Amino acid sequence: MIIHNLGLENSILNQFVLELRDIEIQKDSMRFRRNIERIGEVMGYEVSKTLEYKTKRVNTPLGTKEVSVPKSKVVLCSILRAGLPLHQGVLNYFDKAENAFISAYRDHKNDGKDDDFEVVVKYLASPSVQDKTLIIVDPMLATGKTLENTFRALKEHGTPGQIHIVSVIGSEPGVEYIEDIFPENTHLWIAAVDKELNNKSYIIPGLGDAGDLSFGIKL
Repeated sequence: MIIHNLGLENSILNQFVLELRDIEIQKDSMRFRRNIERIGEVMGYEVSKTLEYKTKRVNTPLGTKEVSVPKSKVVLCSILRAGLPLHQGVLNYFDKAENAFISAYRDHKNDGKDDDFEVVVKYLASPSVQDKTLIIVDPMLATGKTLENTFRALKEHGTPGQIHIVSVIGSEPGVEYIEDIFPENTHLWIAAVDKELNNKSYIIPGLGDAGDLSFGIKL
């Protein structure tokens, strides 16, 4: 796997991540969503540099000009519900992308009385991904099991020509886990990698539950 940890570079991206982590700024859910969206825009721009391009001629009021534009067919897959703001950010830069949506959640054993869980996929709506550039967006890469199950579900829709994973914050164990799941030429774009998970498999220090912070606490 090719890992692009953009948080190791000095850029405005780190300001957005800082605000996402800040327990006071988090109280503004609209700003939280917008910061994730802006991170998606930064990531989308970076991903665009790896695509295949073609030359297209454009007519201007004063003449013509040849411009290099992407020719890759992109499918953007979001993991509901936390992935929606990140999805929108990437989509802002890929106007012609097809879109896929998958529902995955943690199913805790013993009615939630212990910390063991499995990730269950309940819903998938996707076009064919055969020979296309697949971009999977998931803001929190904790254990990596959600991405694993998403990838398995998408296999029924074809084999992508190229795979990109876009995340905001990941854990070192989660990143190591998906390295064994995805093809070697998969690109991971991430804004920060934290060292550990707690006993409930949340990233430490992380930022909390991205879905709840974006859309409100669920039952």
